[in-house]
Amino acid sequence: MIFRLENIKYKGILNIDDLQIPAYMVTCLTGESGAGKTSLLRLLNRMDDPDSGSIYYQDQLLDEFNPIELRRKVTMLSQAPFTLPGTIEENLQIGLELTEREKKDKEELDKALETVQLQKSLDESAENLSGGEKQRLALARLLLLNPEVYLLDEPTSALDEEAELTVMGRFLEEVKREKGTVIMITHSKQLADMCAEQRIVLKKAKESDY
Repeated sequence: MIFRLENIKYKGILNIDDLQIPAYMVTCLTGESGAGKTSLLRLLNRMDDPDSGSIYYQDQLLDEFNPIELRRKVTMLSQAPFTLPGTIEENLQIGLELTEREKKDKEELDKALETVQLQKSLDESAENLSGGEKQRLALARLLLLNPEVYLLDEPTSALDEEAELTVMGRFLEEVKREKGTVIMITHSKQLADMCAEQRIVLKKAKESDY
């Protein structure tokens, strides 16, 4: 198991007695709004810390990791990914720069764009992309980072049904080739049906749980 959570309580949102998340698989988080799906992702890379309880990553307490170093291994893609002014190439390279990784050559950048089916040239402006194209760009940027764990928060919310299956199918194929682990929130039943190897259903915590 890549993650293990024990007796986690967080802001009246999460109350998790025991949860294990396997490595090298696609785990989908589902549940009603307000059940704490995004909060759980944020706990897994220490964007937030629980009020009580323990989280283990590869059998080591999460508290023992430097948060910056942890996020190089466990990287989160938010529901509204950022796009910077500038070209598509600059937007792809910025993730590498911010995490102090070596820049990629144009062939590798084009391959990432092809994987997510973003048919744009590297010198085009990223500011003119549609919402769905920006999501594809963010997925390509994440592939270039090649983290151990991908935390994805509604990564296809701006894509139509046909596009989300095609794009995520190719994205996940590449992640599996690199032996990555995916933990994903999605409201798309068809996407979860296609790719989920484990499903975790979160329910709203009750006051009596605290």
